[in-house]
Parts: sequence; C-alpha cells; structure tokens
Amino acid sequence: MAVSALDESVLVERDGPIAILTLNNPARRNAFALPVRQAFLVRLRELMVVEDPCRAIVVTGSGNCFCSGGDISEMKQRTPLEFRQRNQLVLDIYKLMVSGPKPVVAAVEGFAIGAGLSLAAASDYVVTADNARYSAGFVKVGLLPDTGLFWTLSQKVGAGRARELILLASDFDGRKAHEIGLANQLVGAGQTLPAALEVARRLIAMPPLAMAMMKAALADGCATLERAYETEINLQPILRRSADHKEAVKAFLEKRKPVFTGE
Repeated sequence: MAVSALDESVLVERDGPIAILTLNNPARRNAFALPVRQAFLVRLRELMVVEDPCRAIVVTGSGNCFCSGGDISEMKQRTPLEFRQRNQLVLDIYKLMVSGPKPVVAAVEGFAIGAGLSLAAASDYVVTADNARYSAGFVKVGLLPDTGLFWTLSQKVGAGRARELILLASDFDGRKAHEIGLANQLVGAGQTLPAALEVARRLIAMPPLAMAMMKAALADGCATLERAYETEINLQPILRRSADHKEAVKAFLEKRKPVFTGE
C-alpha cells in the first residue's frame, strides 16, 4: 500500500484499485472543520475522475472515531454569502459521494454525529461497529441539516424514520443503525475497515461503466416509475454496446471470470 498526503487532515492510502480516505484529526474526533472539508473535496474529486485507477473508495476516520460533525469553534457569525459558500463546499462533497461514478463504502467506528452521520448516509454501503454512536445533532445547536441529510437519510431509512431522527436528534448505536437500515453490515469494534475493504473488493469486480451509470440512476433517475423507465431506455442501450458487457457474455460462455476495463 502506498500513502500520499495533500493535507495531513485527510490521508489517502491505496490498496490496489481501492482508495482509503481517512479523516485524520483525532484530537478533535475528526471534526469536519473547513480545512478538512477542503482537503476531503480535493481528494474525492481526484479519485472520482476516470483517469484515476481507483475503482472504489472507503471512507473512515483515525483514532477509532469516524467524524464528530462540524467544528463548533468555527461556528461564528458570518455574512449570508459567506455561509452560502461554506455550505456549497459541503454539498459538493455529498453530491459527489452520492452521484459520483465510483462506489463509496463507509467504515464507521466511534462517533458519526451531524456531518459525520451525513457522510455515512451519503455512502453506498455502510459498515458499522456495534458500539458506534450516531446522531443528527443539528437542531441541538439551532441549525437544520445542511449536508444533504434531508435526502440521503430518507433514502436509507424512509421518510418517517428520517423525520424522527432529524427532529429529535436522539443518539443511537451501531446496532440501531443496522436495524433501521442506515448501516448495511454490523461488526465488532475495530473490525469495520477490514469488513469495508472486503465489500470494496467485491465492488471493484463489477463493470466500472455500469457501476457509474447505476450510481447516476440511483441518485437522480428513479424518483418516479416513469423516470425509472426513461433512465432504463436511455442508459441500457449504451451498456449493451459496451466492451464490458461483451466481455461478460463471452466470459460466461467460456466459463471463466470476466476482466472488465470500463469501456
């Protein structure tokens, strides 16, 4: 594995075609402070481009903690334009996670509060430690979720449950996160990263072009039955002509594993 560093607050580690993004500010429980958000977005953009060999992204945190949310020490009064610019940075991150072409797996240990919960909810697959702690704590500091959580949480747990979690801002553990559908997989403390990497290895075995189109469809193309039909009609003919589809058919007939290139 090779490690590179744009900013020590966000580390990138390579495990073949899997990239591990680690929030690295354990002294503040990996709070999503402005420098962390800026570095995270730069790294995410780099990894999501077609030219990068990364095929799946694992998001985790250092110091046995995922992300404790926004840095309250930064929550001073600003102009509406300044607030809008800061919020746009965060929304760019979550939009890229949800609709970007490469799958994202979250490995959640410790706290996933506020923006940390949003990072989990925006991921395609969540592995949680049973003792992890979650909360949509925005209302406790007089704010509403400004991290895409209104949409992503409803997608994970349903509108009614999302309303409850956002309005009451109750704490809940990893077992509850798994029970309500926020997390896909429940493991013991300290086991989330190995489990997340195993999921990522399964994801990188899939055809990259089909994966990218499925993520785009799930993000914006399936809101209604009619929209889902349109998405199928528009995208399926492209995939039918892809080299990956032809390779999958050929490999099936030849009784071997396919080798996908994303073409």
